[in-house]
Amino acid sequence: MATDKHGLNLKREIGITGAVSFIAGTMMGSGIFISPQYVISTIGSPGASLIIWATCGLIAMLGGLCYAELGTVIPESGGEYIYMLRTTGRAVAFMFVFSFTSVMRPASATGIALSFAEFAVAPFYTSCRAPQLAVKCVAAGAIISLVLVNCLSTRLATIIQVVSMAVKVLAMTVIILGGVVMLFDKGAGNFVNTFEGTDLRVRSFGIAFYQGLWSYDGWNTLNYVTEELKNPEVNLPRAVVIAISMVTGLYLLVNVSYLTVMTPKELISSNAVAVTWGNKVLGSWGWIMSIAAALSAFGSLNGTFFSGGRMCFVAAREGHMPDILSMAHVHRLTPSPALIFTTVVSLLVLIPGDFQSIVNFFSFTAWFFYAITLSGLLYLKIKKPELPRPYRVPIILPILVLIAAVFLVLAPIIDNPQIEYLYVTLFIFSGVIIYIPFIHYKLCPGLLTKLTIFLQLFLQVAPAEKNL
Repeated sequence: MATDKHGLNLKREIGITGAVSFIAGTMMGSGIFISPQYVISTIGSPGASLIIWATCGLIAMLGGLCYAELGTVIPESGGEYIYMLRTTGRAVAFMFVFSFTSVMRPASATGIALSFAEFAVAPFYTSCRAPQLAVKCVAAGAIISLVLVNCLSTRLATIIQVVSMAVKVLAMTVIILGGVVMLFDKGAGNFVNTFEGTDLRVRSFGIAFYQGLWSYDGWNTLNYVTEELKNPEVNLPRAVVIAISMVTGLYLLVNVSYLTVMTPKELISSNAVAVTWGNKVLGSWGWIMSIAAALSAFGSLNGTFFSGGRMCFVAAREGHMPDILSMAHVHRLTPSPALIFTTVVSLLVLIPGDFQSIVNFFSFTAWFFYAITLSGLLYLKIKKPELPRPYRVPIILPILVLIAAVFLVLAPIIDNPQIEYLYVTLFIFSGVIIYIPFIHYKLCPGLLTKLTIFLQLFLQVAPAEKNL
């Protein structure tokens, strides 16, 4: 058992290959197989859609590099939560963890699980759309399977991530090569007048970025598991650069392939772009793209649970969630209570889940908190320059990403305000109402202590120390 003289620890088992796989594997989920139709339908032209995809990659890269500095200045797991806790205080950090556990991570996991299920059942419903009940049952099965894997072994979860990344890269390579063949065969007809019809409204750019950045979501995955990363001061920035560069290049080439094979109108009307592409290029072998897209989403879902469970684990360790969530299995050394909790909330969100609205509201909430986190990095650079920094970025980078984050929060509201965004904002700030009595004044009933003891014995878990 990996313990030290202080107590139980999560093991440092993630090397550079696993690190790249966790970032790239979480990013390359279902988004690139579905989102292109939403990006082009929102922005209105193929040329503008490619610019959106390239800009999303640039934002993800700059954000990842800023987070790499944060991860080496504050070398603790927990991502945004731990950075807010150390820079903006306990109340703001609790607002984040409240939103993360109840909206952001369940919405992200549910969106990916629904995408996995759509692709997984597509070969069985060739002539019609799959029933929503069947899709949601398959999605629930995927969620439960992956929480079992993550509870059993960190190494097994890492292996799944590496294998699924290989499948994704192979699938995208097939799409890219198919696009090259079709480009020589058909010519570049779909790229004539490539910017014609571009929608220049601010809201259109905001929503298009939401859909594009959904496909890049996961660029900050490693910051949730810093304490399980080998040599983080070297491997964290290195993995960010390798993974995000690879993903951006693949995404751009895949979009060019889609637009070579399909007209913009065909692309917009497609239920799943990759499947339509497969049917057009591979003919009777088109079902292969459904399977590849499903496996891709499965790997992304695995990375989402892996990082999401760690965030709950760290928040509980800091006293912002029930103590049971800060414990690890005494033999397997995985944060199983936090993983189980994340799964239960995700299954509840799955019941009424709708993919496109999930993406929009997830993105709005996520970029609100990314902006606060980047403000924390600027604070550390200006007010705490003496802190040891094994890796640092120029101050202009967090400023640029902060501007992008503010734009992404405000853009959908400026042109076409929707009451739903007000509800989401009120929900985020409602965390303060829970924080004051239950966290600040510790109004915690004795029943919770008895439940913690029961669950600790039932789940065979014990408190875990920081792994610094």
